[in-house]
Amino acid sequence: MFSIPRPSRRHLLVGGAVGALALAATAVLPSTNAMAATGCAVTYTTNSWQGGFTATVTVKNLGDPVNNWTLGFSFPDAGQRVVQGWSATWQQSGSAVTAQSMSYNGSLGTGASTTIGFNGSWTGANPAPTAFTLNGTACTGGTTPTTPPPTTAPPPTTPPPTTPPPTTPPPTGTTPVAINGQLRVCGVNLCNRYGRPIQLRGMSSHGLQWFANCYNDASLDALANDWQADLFRISMYVQEQGYETNPTGFTNQVNSLVDKAEARGLYALIDFHTLTPGDPMYNLDRAKTFFAAVSARNAAKNNVIYEITNEPNGVSWSTIRNYAEQVIPVIRANDPDAVVIVGTRGWSSLGVSEGGNSDEIVNNPVRADNIMYTFHFYAASHKDNYRNEVQRAASRLPLFVTEFGTVTYTGDGAVDAASSTAWLDLLDRLKISYANWTYSDASEGSAAFRPGTCAGGTYAGTSVLTESGNFMRNRIRTPDNFPTS
Repeated sequence: MFSIPRPSRRHLLVGGAVGALALAATAVLPSTNAMAATGCAVTYTTNSWQGGFTATVTVKNLGDPVNNWTLGFSFPDAGQRVVQGWSATWQQSGSAVTAQSMSYNGSLGTGASTTIGFNGSWTGANPAPTAFTLNGTACTGGTTPTTPPPTTAPPPTTPPPTTPPPTTPPPTGTTPVAINGQLRVCGVNLCNRYGRPIQLRGMSSHGLQWFANCYNDASLDALANDWQADLFRISMYVQEQGYETNPTGFTNQVNSLVDKAEARGLYALIDFHTLTPGDPMYNLDRAKTFFAAVSARNAAKNNVIYEITNEPNGVSWSTIRNYAEQVIPVIRANDPDAVVIVGTRGWSSLGVSEGGNSDEIVNNPVRADNIMYTFHFYAASHKDNYRNEVQRAASRLPLFVTEFGTVTYTGDGAVDAASSTAWLDLLDRLKISYANWTYSDASEGSAAFRPGTCAGGTYAGTSVLTESGNFMRNRIRTPDNFPTS
């Protein structure tokens, strides 16, 4: 939650896939570090929208094993640009693009493949490249066999049965987690197990040290069934009588709430709620200890998302990036598949609240896969200039609004219904997931419940809700659109 001025979806990708290009190389590029494959296949697919696109590129080695590969191609149109890439080091000079392997995907044995991708922009047209090179050798024709043909006819054999490609089974339940399963980041979207972009909508707890009595079976039943939410953000303050005072106790409390969310089919967003001091490096050792514990304990669950720092402030993007690149491997060691969310500069405003913008992230993204970036806003304080930056950033970065309020940045004041509606309409259109501050009965305008509600035990219905609570319940209860094919 903000304590000084600060703020808190992304373009829905449309368009079809470009057909697979099966390509092969016949020459060998001399190199002391890598060999050119004697055959390769490249599949280049895009999802595009006006002015932008996401490209997914799968490279399959059909020839000799290679190490430390570089894929090259040229854009057909002069207005096409790589904006941000992942799973490779991307460079562009004029229309020529290269993607160099990372340490973890540099070795490609015969028949092995790897998938890389990037977000791009275009101004004239967006045709697909039609020629690729692997380690400098053009992929130009049919595959060169790696095994000579037999000199005598083999004995007759029965053809092996045709095995259909693996498919994702249909959902067996109706909760958000039962439908969507393990989430992942695809391009600038949060995608479900079917690889389709989705939006999660839910609520954030207040500080567990102050409002633990608000988070029980009855209140989470109301969130899942009455509110029909998808997400519960578990906001664990580190300072302010939080985690640092009792690491074991707060870790156990977080794990218990993860279990309660899982039992109701809700996604659980574990928030390492840093605010003061604003430098995340101050809590680096605590973060490593905490995330090592919760990721090991919850690794088998498919409903957990990790938010590694709430609202960095007063520090550079490079400091936040450095912190993220030390904490994320701790999570990945236990839970390699979970989505991780990284806070941004200026109280997670993409830098706007400190005079910056998202360019600093686009130009120097966190070196990790399956991550998103945080944006926070408070509707009565953060308006058109913040919305404009989210609109601009959403075509280049995967964003998640892990916290926002309908009131001012203080968490108090009157609901700004007009600005809140404008924000949520934007997030809905861009499919950016969100959690509202706050599912509590705090004596402040952002609270969903009237003061004293959590002592009474009744959470469902509208009689116990504040103006902000009623506004958010009405928005969250509208039907989800979770595609499964």
